[in-house]
Amino acid sequence: MATLTPATRRQFLALLGLSAAAVSCGTAVGGGSSGKGQTKTLRYQGWAGQVTLPELAEDLGYLKDVKLKWVGNTISGPQDIQSAATGQTDFGGAFNGAVVKLAANKTPIKAVVSYYGSDKAAFNGYYVLEDSPLRSARDLRGGKVGMNTLGAHAEALLDIYLQRGGLSRAEADKVEPLVVPPVNTEQALRQKQIDVAVLGGILRDKAVASGGIRPLFTDYELLGAFSAGTYVMTDRFLQQNPDTARTFVTAVGRAIDWSRSTPRKEVIARMTEIVKKRGRNEDTAPLQYWKSFGVAETAGRIKGKDLQLWIDWLAERGDIKKGQVRLEDLYTNEFNAAGAGGAPSASVTTSGS
Repeated sequence: MATLTPATRRQFLALLGLSAAAVSCGTAVGGGSSGKGQTKTLRYQGWAGQVTLPELAEDLGYLKDVKLKWVGNTISGPQDIQSAATGQTDFGGAFNGAVVKLAANKTPIKAVVSYYGSDKAAFNGYYVLEDSPLRSARDLRGGKVGMNTLGAHAEALLDIYLQRGGLSRAEADKVEPLVVPPVNTEQALRQKQIDVAVLGGILRDKAVASGGIRPLFTDYELLGAFSAGTYVMTDRFLQQNPDTARTFVTAVGRAIDWSRSTPRKEVIARMTEIVKKRGRNEDTAPLQYWKSFGVAETAGRIKGKDLQLWIDWLAERGDIKKGQVRLEDLYTNEFNAAGAGGAPSASVTTSGS
């Protein structure tokens, strides 16, 4: 088994060190109920200045009688799924490696739909200043890499890049990932507070448009097109609110497909209106750079390989034991009625109460 790295390096935050008791039968179920006792209100966290797929789905009318209740913003996928696991929210989304790690802690959750990924238009880039001497993985030794959170997508892809660049574990440990709020990452790079800035989506395109930076590498270059993150719900929530879950998952899937089939200008206009209507004093200008959610599969259907990759990676690192997480227990497509085809891939089971 590989040796675990220091607490400040290459580990999933203590946010994910949840005990099974924290998410057992005492888990809260929802923000209200309707009909057959199933909640019709889904509490969630958003992202400042961005429109999430559930928010887009609600605006398009796909959520029908289910309503979203915003309880605040997050800048961290691991924190977001922790909130869902402990019942503070009803769903949360994160990088699939973080989902695997959470499940490894015996947290009774299911990934239900993919919501972001990497493709030619939507990817995470690891950017340096145009005149930076950094050109390869080996050049990164001693460097600082700014990212939104540790132990998630950005650090995982950095780790893979360093491994493929031939760095030993000891050499890779000399590269320092630092938490920098997404809205400040570009500025931190330009002010040389960090050597590499991890930028994605709207913030990436805005920074590139300003000039003076170049990509050292991208996750799309490393792995090709892939779905990178999923929304999760607790097994308890799925058992007690199956119809609501089906409405939610299907709506997210439909919103993904709508964003693909609708002219980009119309998608941007719709998201701009959503941000304006919610009245949170957010800048809508960066939305003009939106291109894609990057989800690889139709309607966000989850492919086992998108999670197996990270099960294997975490086991190789020594973060989880081999066999600690079973792929078939980790996700389900049974609540996704959007698009054509796609038989259920796993059944909803719980860990008892």
